[in-house]
Amino acid sequence: MAEKTFHCKLITPEACVLDNEVTSVVFPQWDGQVGVLPKRAPLMSKMGLGELRIKFAEGGTRSYLLEGGFAQMVDNNLTMLAEGAHSAETLSEQEAQAELAEAEARSPQDAKDMARVTHDRRRAKLKLELARRFREQGGGV
Repeated sequence: MAEKTFHCKLITPEACVLDNEVTSVVFPQWDGQVGVLPKRAPLMSKMGLGELRIKFAEGGTRSYLLEGGFAQMVDNNLTMLAEGAHSAETLSEQEAQAELAEAEARSPQDAKDMARVTHDRRRAKLKLELARRFREQGGGV
């Protein structure tokens, strides 16, 4: 089984969110996405805002809203140090819609504020998308 899996750890400043054997991981980089399979070549990557998808060795999948950080793959071990990670089952459509409405109502004052507003809008849209997909697949919060 070891040849078909690898160890994955997801750590945020608050907690170790995940520490499991997995078969694949897809995570957002700062400039796109990267997929990780067992025996992957070493990797060091800056993560971005987006969906983290994990397939577990014992079966099943889980999605997270990932908010930046760094990932390292070495010796069949993937370690992700994330600024934030929220599992899809904890996301609320109503809260995401409220966040999106608030972000869309804001008027940026300068370029720095525009970047923050754009980030907040994108985050709220991703949150809403993940919450809806989770509900449509039989879950729901």
